[in-house]
Amino acid sequence: MSENTSMHGFWKSRWLFILAATGSAVGLGNIWKFPYITGENGGGAFVLVYLLCICIIGIPVMIAEVSLGRMGRQSPINTMKALAKRSNASPNWAIIGWMGALAGFLILSFYSVIAGWALSYTVDMANGDFVKISAEESGNIFGALLGSPTQLTIWHTVFMLLTIGIVARGVNAGLENAIKFLMPVLFILLFILFGYALSSDGFSQGVNFMFSFDFSKLTTESIMVALGHAFFTLSLGLGAIMAYGAYMPANTSIAKTVVIVAFLDTAVAIMAGLAIFPIVFANGLEPSAGPGLLFQTLPIAFGQMSAGVIFGTLFFVLVSFAAWSSAISLAEPIVAWIVERFQVSRYKAAAIIGLSAWVLGLATVFSFNIWSDVKLFDKTPFDLLDFLTTNILLPLGGLCIAIFAGWKVSTTKMMDEVGIDYPVLFKLWLFTLRFLAPLAIIAVLVNGLI
Repeated sequence: MSENTSMHGFWKSRWLFILAATGSAVGLGNIWKFPYITGENGGGAFVLVYLLCICIIGIPVMIAEVSLGRMGRQSPINTMKALAKRSNASPNWAIIGWMGALAGFLILSFYSVIAGWALSYTVDMANGDFVKISAEESGNIFGALLGSPTQLTIWHTVFMLLTIGIVARGVNAGLENAIKFLMPVLFILLFILFGYALSSDGFSQGVNFMFSFDFSKLTTESIMVALGHAFFTLSLGLGAIMAYGAYMPANTSIAKTVVIVAFLDTAVAIMAGLAIFPIVFANGLEPSAGPGLLFQTLPIAFGQMSAGVIFGTLFFVLVSFAAWSSAISLAEPIVAWIVERFQVSRYKAAAIIGLSAWVLGLATVFSFNIWSDVKLFDKTPFDLLDFLTTNILLPLGGLCIAIFAGWKVSTTKMMDEVGIDYPVLFKLWLFTLRFLAPLAIIAVLVNGLI
């Protein structure tokens, strides 16, 4: 296993890595996207396909990405440079690190704006602004938020400061301490909301919706959505997991640890659905309401419920915490590289990245209002950033990771690193990484471009 050390420090335990990696994976995608894409694609049959996709793409590629990170013990950019040299491969493989760092930086810029919506809604919900509200009034509140550059900029600024403030403090004082607080609170909030949903009139309907297997509703597009979400939900191809892997203790089994992370990430997504859908059904609302489910449909439901102000506020705190834990991991790869490359303090590196991402984030802020008519390739600045990262950089990064780990790194080194004790299981993982995962990622890439 890796003998070299990281200048940035190490996770103090395996469980801290698990919490950190789960925090990176659990974001708006689990609590916002998973419930509504499940709703749009027919419920339980989609969940089953999604779980199969996690096994085919998610776990094998995540094992590879963490392994590369631990082998290199540096930022993803410098890790890939070093590993390409050690493996006698082309130095061009360093592009994996660059793509990941760039994707993370670009996503951080607009993720901060979207997460700012959750912060805004936390305050609005606590103020009782959604009590007995109508669908039209809920839509107007959301529209007013998007239409105000000032409000969006304020919340974008607050969220960016929260994120960079953690990253600046380093692996142990910053990331670890934040994760030790954020993740337990996130799980507690999710259990509280799940418990409330369990007692609601719509719980059986919600369970039926998520777990009734109607394969007639599965289309080719549904399978592509499941493939894509299985890849993106684990933060693959971003460099975040590679950076976190660099801080992983040497005596920890990567394979077993990744399986736990994938399980926790999927459990959060399913529990979020089981917390959300019963509330939606109990209030006679539409489960496949798309992205508006979080910011337009659910506030109506909380506004009609007894103690809705309390549970609605808790829900948006949950969403904010999930976004925060993910955003920290988005900033880490590029901040780590700046520290290594320019020998500056983490505070200075984090400030540079935070300010740069904040400035770029203004393009997303203005995409919803004063620049809404500004189009490049028929897309607003926000849509363009989202398309470039989600449809091109992430799948391309994941594909390159699978190919490099599967074909360029020696099989002996990979076997030693990943910690799969049984040769048959290792061969199955390697076959999946070399053949099945790349084919699935290419399908995601082509589907996204088309």
